[in-house]
Amino acid sequence: MKYAYASRMGHVEGIVKTLGLDALKIADGSEKIDGDYVLFTYTDGKGIVPKAVEAFLAANPGIKAVVGSGSMERHADTFNFAADKIAEKYNVPILAKVDLDGTDEDLENIRTKLAAI
Repeated sequence: MKYAYASRMGHVEGIVKTLGLDALKIADGSEKIDGDYVLFTYTDGKGIVPKAVEAFLAANPGIKAVVGSGSMERHADTFNFAADKIAEKYNVPILAKVDLDGTDEDLENIRTKLAAI
């Protein structure tokens, strides 16, 4: 399985690195990935899918699952809405929705779910 991620504040990138994944970083959405992949993303503004992530998804149809990171403290009312919107639009499961960098338990849960894909 391949992995792609978008990270604005560094939390998503931290999750990907802690998990030891070789993942494609989404900078502007023009990146290409061949085959199936799991997307790691943050939520922009008030529950919005980041524009670079939208562009990436439009150009790379192989998404199989999504992992979201957000701030429960700062955005409780729109916590991880980007993951929800992506899952609904592309009919894929949400593997996890974590607060910031996630807990050790969150990361172990993600590892387990990735291994099952």
